[in-house]
Amino acid sequence: LRIPSVGANYSSYYDRSGNENAVHETEFHPRGEQAPSTLKVLTSPAVRKLGKENNIDLETVLGTGPGGRVLKADILKIIHPNNVSASSPSSSSTLAQEPMMTSPTTSIPSPKDEDAVISIRGYNRLMIKSMTSSLQIPHMGYGDEINVDALTKVRDMLRPLAQTMGVPKLTYMPFFVKAASLALTKYPTLNSSIDVEEMTLTYHVGHDIGVAVDTERGLAVPVVKGCEGMSVLEIAIELGRLYSLAAEGNLSGDDISKPSFTLSNIGAIGGTYMSPVVLPPQVAIGAMGKIQRLPRFVDDDSDQLEAVRIMRMSWGADHRAVDGATMARFSNLWKSYCENPSSMMFGMR
Repeated sequence: LRIPSVGANYSSYYDRSGNENAVHETEFHPRGEQAPSTLKVLTSPAVRKLGKENNIDLETVLGTGPGGRVLKADILKIIHPNNVSASSPSSSSTLAQEPMMTSPTTSIPSPKDEDAVISIRGYNRLMIKSMTSSLQIPHMGYGDEINVDALTKVRDMLRPLAQTMGVPKLTYMPFFVKAASLALTKYPTLNSSIDVEEMTLTYHVGHDIGVAVDTERGLAVPVVKGCEGMSVLEIAIELGRLYSLAAEGNLSGDDISKPSFTLSNIGAIGGTYMSPVVLPPQVAIGAMGKIQRLPRFVDDDSDQLEAVRIMRMSWGADHRAVDGATMARFSNLWKSYCENPSSMMFGMR
């Protein structure tokens, strides 16, 4: 399995059937013996290696996969015969069933008297590869706080109209996404992808913004494509479509492929600050914290306090492509759009 980049289409890392363990016809035989040339075992390289490490002849294993393919669970069942959770095929899920999940809850074993060994499959496996690759990135962090009082008023004012236009519940996220797109127009470096081997930086014309979504099935990162040409309402409608598909586990490969920039609303769960991790080949990511009602001085020359809605914003960037000054200026522009949402009208097409 090749190490995927987040900007790539994950479907290319699977076989045509949509299974994350591409089927290989391989021969395995005990050390020192000659395997019959006509007998082949359907399995993956990882399973073949596991069998070899544990001196298991794959020709004697009854495969439970499609076409009799020997799965890792079949090997683990032999290694841990008393561990039901480790060997049960029902404890795993394939990418075809949940293409966008990074942490499917169905794979978590119930408490047992013995340790459970489960296979890391599908999107989880790709996330491990991507996160390992991200460790090679020299990360730079930047944070600021946003006063969302004005945005809250605009959102609440537009909610009744949005309901008549196909948006049952207008949230902050469409505004955040559009503000990011407008800021990316001014600072296109943050909408680029880096190729270290070729020493190139690709500036993307389209603003394809990934939005991390927490669902009962796990984490999903659908992509709102072409944000630069969309209104806040159109983004809201598209987010609603993607959220519904994510909740049902029906996101397509195109729905999750090739983001050029990513936003994560961790505040929907809790927490104010985060250190978001850039997913290569992207060069930037943002994470919103929860909105809190906090006291702030009315202005720099006054001792008078007022209650305002504050949201902390955390940015992460690849310091090889993005310098601190560019990150700060981008954040300031994004902040100005969020604090003065009417100003976004001047930048829309």
